[in-house]
Amino acid sequence: MSSRQREIDQLDRKILRALQGNARLSNAELAEQVGLSTTACWNRTRQLEADGYIQGYVALIDQAKLGMTDTVLLELTLDRHDDNALARFGEALATLPEVLEAYLVSGEYDYLVKVAVEGTAGYERFLREKLYKIGGIRHSRSMFALRCMKWVPSVRV
Repeated sequence: MSSRQREIDQLDRKILRALQGNARLSNAELAEQVGLSTTACWNRTRQLEADGYIQGYVALIDQAKLGMTDTVLLELTLDRHDDNALARFGEALATLPEVLEAYLVSGEYDYLVKVAVEGTAGYERFLREKLYKIGGIRHSRSMFALRCMKWVPSVRV
């Protein structure tokens, strides 16, 4: 997307809301929902993709059905804070399948990481066999999520 971003209108927002609700809608179904012809809807959707408003389409997977029954939030502080150390650590985190989300954050810790594991034994294995092998961690703090109170898969449009 260029530095000057195209403004989206209410029809574009309707398309985005409909796709957030069900990204598997056919173009004909989407066009009917938002009140456009199929050609106009197709063109607008492709433009939203080209402009970066739609970054991709995903399937939402139930982690518990896959045996990953626990969600753990980790706060991590690194030994070093130079750009290379942060970039290397972030790239290594991204390769771990248990890592659902990872954020470089401000404050007392450097990273906030959300992982899915198979109970406390699975978490211990994740730490010992994967996370701590990355190296460079000075301090970590873990919190097991007891219940998800609110989950929003995307931004509100």
